[in-house]
Amino acid sequence: QVQLVESGGGLVQAGGSLRLSCAASGRTFISYAMGWFRQAPGKEREFVAAINWSGIIKYYADSVKGRFTISRDNALKTVYLQMNSLKPEDTAVYYCAAAPTIRTREVEYDYWGQGTQVTVSS
Repeated sequence: QVQLVESGGGLVQAGGSLRLSCAASGRTFISYAMGWFRQAPGKEREFVAAINWSGIIKYYADSVKGRFTISRDNALKTVYLQMNSLKPEDTAVYYCAAAPTIRTREVEYDYWGQGTQVTVSS
């Protein structure tokens, strides 16, 4: 069992940066791949980034590649999403999730956080 709590969301101007954090509870955090997803108003939830258990393998959605960076600290049981050069279209609720192996489809993630709002003003 893994419980996830996101933090770090907020309001930022276009071109700015935010770092999201996702703190996990449970002794098995290191065995899980972690992902970030987002859901904008009126849209379906979409994949943003994922990282395998060791942090070596990372996947990114094309829309965020080169701007966002996913990382993890297994000792702190925390996964991060560094978001730079933010755009208004990045506005969404951001969720972290845990899966047995690194994946990009939300149906393959077993545990989810409650989400954190990111708003990018133009």
